[in-house]
Amino acid sequence: MRKASLTVLVLALGVFGIITTEMGMVGVLPQVSAELGVQPSTAGWLVGVFALVIAVSGPFTTLLASGIDRKKILAAAIAVFAVSNAVYALTTRYEVMLAFRVVPALFHPVFFAVALATAARLVPAEDATRATTTVFGGVTVGFAFGVPLTSYLAEHVSLASAFWFGALVNLIAFLGVLRFVPPMPVGQRVSYGAQLSVLKRSRLWLTIASVVLVFAAMFSVYGYFAEYLGQVTHMDGTWVSAMLMAFGMVMVLGNFAFGGLLRRNLIRTVVGYPVLCLLVYVLLYAVGPLFAPMVVAVLVWGAVHSGGLVVSQSWLGRDTVDAPEFGNSLFISFSNLGITVGTAVGGWVLAAYGARQLTWAGTGFAVAALIVTALRLGLDGVGGRQAALTDPDVGTLGEVRVRDGRATAPAGAIQRTTVPPRS
Repeated sequence: MRKASLTVLVLALGVFGIITTEMGMVGVLPQVSAELGVQPSTAGWLVGVFALVIAVSGPFTTLLASGIDRKKILAAAIAVFAVSNAVYALTTRYEVMLAFRVVPALFHPVFFAVALATAARLVPAEDATRATTTVFGGVTVGFAFGVPLTSYLAEHVSLASAFWFGALVNLIAFLGVLRFVPPMPVGQRVSYGAQLSVLKRSRLWLTIASVVLVFAAMFSVYGYFAEYLGQVTHMDGTWVSAMLMAFGMVMVLGNFAFGGLLRRNLIRTVVGYPVLCLLVYVLLYAVGPLFAPMVVAVLVWGAVHSGGLVVSQSWLGRDTVDAPEFGNSLFISFSNLGITVGTAVGGWVLAAYGARQLTWAGTGFAVAALIVTALRLGLDGVGGRQAALTDPDVGTLGEVRVRDGRATAPAGAIQRTTVPPRS
């Protein structure tokens, strides 16, 4: 049991390393832009292309990897992240760095899916939820500490040191996988056709569209966090790093808060989320040039930003309750498509109109997400009453009930998973 706990912690460290690699780039874009001699909007594609590759390839790479020994997949994926960080630290060419944002992005959704399955298999059935939640703890810790620490190292030591930090974390996780994860060959698999059949549902595509728009609303602004605080609020690198850390720490609390709201009423929380985004962006625009009010606004922003993860996953999971693993891959894929769209539009606004106007891009996406969500609910009837008649797992007010282990993710989790059969 102790070895299983260590394995789960190793998987959480791997998730931390992956999130630090993916999102750490957000906090160092100004330094990357200066070091590589490219415009900030061009450097922004280092965030956007990573998400785009996940969006396009996520479900397919996860399906293709479903027949390979889990230990081999985990080790290979985390090794790719370690090597990619080393390349970031050594290269002086934008094209090389961009290429090595594409390669690890192919392995990102595979590692997440396999890590969840592995964590669930290694512990008793009653501890499976706790194990998968621990693995996902690497996400919030990555936002809270990995991203700001990357930014701090780039500002106070060197850009290369920030990337060597990412390489070291992923290398330790790689060695941990080799040491603690047992060989886990795959037994019986669910057919591809059974999983892909959920895509025939028209309602699901409206849900997917709303998830894309929510993430576009989030990352059209967050993707240029350092530029906004630097150019609009005139914070130096030290303050930006501190704000990134505060943002991430508040996200941890926000996850629990939104998880509680989802348990009370999923529909109202889903509808309310884009409204909260809209209000936060209006606040950021209003207080952007004011130093002290902006510090407070960043904390509010972080609390609301965190909700987009668990709210969107729960919303998409409502329409894929009979194919939860494939639903997870759809969530990974289309949330990253939203990140790609958001960072692309945000980069265009930054280049054309300046950092102060970034919040209006987020506001526009939030309004669009609210409209699409309303259209989706219209197919079920007001407040989801029709869904309650056809789906015994959804209540009349949209709350998700637990039945046979197929409920939406617990508070703080980003994806939902089921416990795979034990061999």
